[in-house]
Amino acid sequence: MQSPTILNAAKAGEPATPNGAEAAVPLAPFIPRHVAIIMDGNGRWAKRRHLPRTIGHRRGVEAVRRVVRYAGDRGIEVLTLFAFSRENWRRPPREVNELLSLLRRYIQSDLEELLSAGVKLTMIGARDELDPDLRAIIEDGERRSAENSKMHLILAFNYGGRDEIVRAAKRLAKAAVDGDLDPDQINEGDFARCLDTGMLPDPDLIIRTSGEQRISNFLLWQSAYAEYSFPRTLWPDFDEVMFEEALCDYARRERRFGAVDGGAARAVG
Repeated sequence: MQSPTILNAAKAGEPATPNGAEAAVPLAPFIPRHVAIIMDGNGRWAKRRHLPRTIGHRRGVEAVRRVVRYAGDRGIEVLTLFAFSRENWRRPPREVNELLSLLRRYIQSDLEELLSAGVKLTMIGARDELDPDLRAIIEDGERRSAENSKMHLILAFNYGGRDEIVRAAKRLAKAAVDGDLDPDQINEGDFARCLDTGMLPDPDLIIRTSGEQRISNFLLWQSAYAEYSFPRTLWPDFDEVMFEEALCDYARRERRFGAVDGGAARAVG
């Protein structure tokens, strides 16, 4: 029997691409529980079209909407999007302000759709450094979506993996100084629970668009056994078909987690 594809998925009881893409891409038989995406290439997308970088970021938000909807349709439990790194503050002020405004507008304009779709929203990163009005918008979205359970959308904003690890170490150190924790008893689980992602499973698949092959200080602890995908597509052009291709590539891999039996590892993944 022929496997269902992204075009005949609706007939097979699965979601089909809303953009009517012509390529028939088989649906992945194994869906990762947690997918994380480094959304790279907005600036290059704009440069190739002789447009301001800010336009590239705006088109990137359209890709966010496509990917969030498709991830929910495909049954992905957790989707983490790297939206703004701590290093991004070094960019020109106009671009930084545009990125901050886009986060604000995305939550305000899309929250009702996310709520209706059963999406729970969470931000990870150093939120205390953000303006109070932006923090209030983020926290309102988190509060209103807290009971949703179809998919967990994580926005990594003002986030850096090393900073997250340092903050986790400080939490453990404080607990030890206060006498609430024996330093000799600290294990990996204790440390992981002190991370921003302490409530989440580690990512199974990390996608970085634009063809760049580096992790850029993203989920350093959590990605220890993640699979990676580096499509050359710039983020504003990343669509459901390309997402499904990454899922299919993931499904063909064996995740051994240091073991030998690939079949057992697949069941874990």
